[in-house]
Amino acid sequence: MEHRPYPRFTVSAKCEKFLKSGHVWVYDNEIKDASPCEDGEIADVYSEKGKYLGSGFFNSHSKIRIRILSKDANCRFEDGSFFLRRISYAVDYRRTVMPGSDFDCCRLIFGEADGLPGLTVDRYGKILVAQCLCLGMDQRKEGIYRGLVEKLCSMGEEIEAIYERNDVTLRKSEGLTEYTGFFAGKGLRTDLPGKTVITENRLLYEVDYAKGQKTGFFLDQKYNRLAVGRIAKDKTVLDCFTHTGSFAMNAVLGGAKKATAVDISSDAIALARANAERNGIDRMEFVTADVFDLLTELYKTGSHPYDLIILDPPAFTKSGGTVRRAYAGYKEINLKAMKLLPRGGYLATCSCSHFMPQPLFERMLGEASADAGVQLKQIEMRQQAPDHPILRGVPETDYLKFYLFQVV
Repeated sequence: MEHRPYPRFTVSAKCEKFLKSGHVWVYDNEIKDASPCEDGEIADVYSEKGKYLGSGFFNSHSKIRIRILSKDANCRFEDGSFFLRRISYAVDYRRTVMPGSDFDCCRLIFGEADGLPGLTVDRYGKILVAQCLCLGMDQRKEGIYRGLVEKLCSMGEEIEAIYERNDVTLRKSEGLTEYTGFFAGKGLRTDLPGKTVITENRLLYEVDYAKGQKTGFFLDQKYNRLAVGRIAKDKTVLDCFTHTGSFAMNAVLGGAKKATAVDISSDAIALARANAERNGIDRMEFVTADVFDLLTELYKTGSHPYDLIILDPPAFTKSGGTVRRAYAGYKEINLKAMKLLPRGGYLATCSCSHFMPQPLFERMLGEASADAGVQLKQIEMRQQAPDHPILRGVPETDYLKFYLFQVV
């Protein structure tokens, strides 16, 4: 191998196996030897036998000491062309898997899955919303943002602004500050109100990209909402943890008799109501309540008015240490929903935490159905939309489990 101009790090045999399996992170405790390296600089990673394993961003502040960018020993990074290629690949992929109007609102960059670690970029029409959780990417963001806008414009797409949602505590572990605001790039506006209206599945939503959750909207359930709509005709629907009212509205669009949207947050219910009004949907009602309590009360009173229940809770676990408690929470709401549904009713249920892997989630569903005295006839198992691609070997990118069942 020709001489490479990057600091050299030697890692353990365990890390070598980890990287060869497809993963792209080097943890601090796996480094055996290291050259001097500045935070944010690109470093080469080698096995203890001197085999090249990859190159990535170094950061002494993070437990993820090196985030791999490439495992190609011929890659060079000095002129920025590497990052422009990665941007081009990511955008071309979305144009393929999110055809037509779906490309107008989608995730353009999904961090490690697109070889751009720690970077998320969502598109809401003419607005891009970015979040960066990696020091090396943050240091190069100006060129990356410029390249992204130029790529989209070359395809005939118009971009007005980039808004940064860097209000995430994980930035502290990278030695980065938290902030939000418009990115002041050439030709980009910085005077917009922080809200926009998007179209998804023929439905209109107001997206508060400045103050809403995450980047303003959950794009990953787009096609799962359509799947619910396909089985909703003539059904009475209960949409739990509704947030924006999206599942309920897709159900009504699919022909549901009526949909009830429930959320513990009065702000979420106000948002769902406004979205329904925006779309001229009147076969909906809105309830501000704790879903756990509501399902219990409905069962106790013997009221079984719903033949399709949707469970789209927030992540009950965001670390390995809380999985047991999360398991109990998932089981409780699924058990209650199964008891509440009539035989022949339908259940849509999901988990958005990668700490709750598919086998564990399915075990929970099996226990819940056994305790409820029912069987689950699986219609389909789905995952996140393809603009949130799953990178094999990196389980963190494989996070959304979504099931449709008939309860028999």
